Amino acid sequence: MASVTTPNGFQLDDSGTRVVVDPICRIEGHLRIEVNLDENNVIRNAVSTGNMWRGLEVILKGRDPRDAWAFTERICGVCTGVHALQSVRAVEDALNIEIPANANHIRNLMMLAQYSHDHIVHFYHLHALDWVDVVSALSADPKATSELQQSISKWPKSSPGYFSDVQNRLKKFVESGQLGPFANAYWGSPAYKLPPEANLMATTHYLEALEFQKEIVKIHTIFGGRNPHPNWVVGGMPCSINVADAGAVGAVNMVWLNMVSDIIDQTIAFTDQVYLPDLKAIASFYKDWGFGGGLSSKNVMSYGEFPAYANNHTNESLMLPNGAILNGDLGTVYDVDVRDPDQVQEFVAHSWYKYPDETAGLHPWDGVTEPNFEIGPNTVGTRTAIENIDEGAKYSWLKSPRWRGNAMEVGPLARYLVAYARGKEDIKEQVDSTLAELGLPITALFSTLGRTAARGLESQWCAWKMREVFDDMMANLKRGDMATANMEKFDPATWETDVKGVGYGEAPRGALGHWVHIKDTKIESYQCIVPSTWNASPRDPAGNIGAYEAALLGTPMANPEQPLEILRTIHSFDPCLACASHVMSHDGRELAVVKVR
Repeated sequence: MASVTTPNGFQLDDSGTRVVVDPICRIEGHLRIEVNLDENNVIRNAVSTGNMWRGLEVILKGRDPRDAWAFTERICGVCTGVHALQSVRAVEDALNIEIPANANHIRNLMMLAQYSHDHIVHFYHLHALDWVDVVSALSADPKATSELQQSISKWPKSSPGYFSDVQNRLKKFVESGQLGPFANAYWGSPAYKLPPEANLMATTHYLEALEFQKEIVKIHTIFGGRNPHPNWVVGGMPCSINVADAGAVGAVNMVWLNMVSDIIDQTIAFTDQVYLPDLKAIASFYKDWGFGGGLSSKNVMSYGEFPAYANNHTNESLMLPNGAILNGDLGTVYDVDVRDPDQVQEFVAHSWYKYPDETAGLHPWDGVTEPNFEIGPNTVGTRTAIENIDEGAKYSWLKSPRWRGNAMEVGPLARYLVAYARGKEDIKEQVDSTLAELGLPITALFSTLGRTAARGLESQWCAWKMREVFDDMMANLKRGDMATANMEKFDPATWETDVKGVGYGEAPRGALGHWVHIKDTKIESYQCIVPSTWNASPRDPAGNIGAYEAALLGTPMANPEQPLEILRTIHSFDPCLACASHVMSHDGRELAVVKVR
């Protein structure tokens, strides 16, 4: 390929040193990243390969659409309820089913809890170690760490003795030779910039977050019966509510509702006093990551989420609005219509799938999921041991979704940019005050640091929104409205013969859509486009590159043998490529094995 300029304006050069990170760790699923470095160790070409096939679209064909949520919820062990929600929304859309106000409140609460939990876990356990050197924390002064903590937050766990105890626990990890969750990292890399005390503080909160994340998900258990795969139902939510009898069995009573309220307060406290202060403290040492490296194409998109009013997915109702921004122009926000075949299409020119015409894209209602595993002519290796991906051929199990032909970035940063540009005052205030505190311009949001900061700000926003939604629901219950489901059209005998529907919204990782075609009461076809398909997509037929590939370009690496910068940028998206790790033939024969090295 040598030097090529892509249609979306990126200069690619596949000469120079080739660095392969396979698999990318601390994500859900299997992802491979290859980059080419110039003589100054700056990334000039990037290739993102999804190494697993989901295949649930094939599994769902012919099944009862009322059961689809239970299958799609198993797409991932992390993004569980978000798939269930879009699935029931898709079926409700197809069958023209409206849900009660309480069902909408409960769905919002469960999604807000999902966001808060997901963002906290991502920051501390999947991403923080890209910025925090745990081994450096061993040399920290606990007294100075205590002073640092108390200077940025009123969090009560801040005494010198407390930090000394944590430091001693870390030393035992190291001395035992078993680093547990801190093994296989690039400790000591020159890419780390935090002083030892900041490293000790952040590592301490890593451990605290491990304990706290267990509490937030109890909201799913209270309303959905369990976690990580809570129950949902077409037409509303499967739980009943009884506020009159505190001891009511088989219903969510006041004891459970008071527990939800307490968890919300805990989440607000942890986010306000731990997560956000840590985020700002760490960001203050990495301001250069707001200017160089981590930029995508500046095309961002949000489907919108959290309808304040049941059965209303317009921007007047959505707490996080719908919209698309092109080329970083915050002055123009386009409406996104997922039903429009000219807006949302998927391409497979560089994906291990087959279309009748691989130069054309297909809207999900017309989508085809037909595996077609091929090794490109310039690939080094064999079908069972790929050594070097040929990006000029097929190279990923992810399709290439495009909005009006544009590769788009989705996720917390996209949501916050759209909300900011739409004039959402609560989000504008959050963003402006944070940028002012760090001394950064609005353009710094289009970066790895901006992407990481947006997730933290959104976590805080979600914690406070939980309180607002909970209070609204309690007010509705006190008015005597106890309905949580509408079962009028649950009987297939009431359905039309041939209908289509779409469920769409925002998973913590970004825009998520489920498109269903129901014929003779069974699923005729089903297609999902998940957030990481948007972000991790391979090139399309026109040569446009996806957000992961774009975000890596121009990133300087301190040490190519310790590709911390690659992890830092890719983890800022919180990749999720989960579901299946094998490609099987109809008779169960294994067709391909992808080995990691």
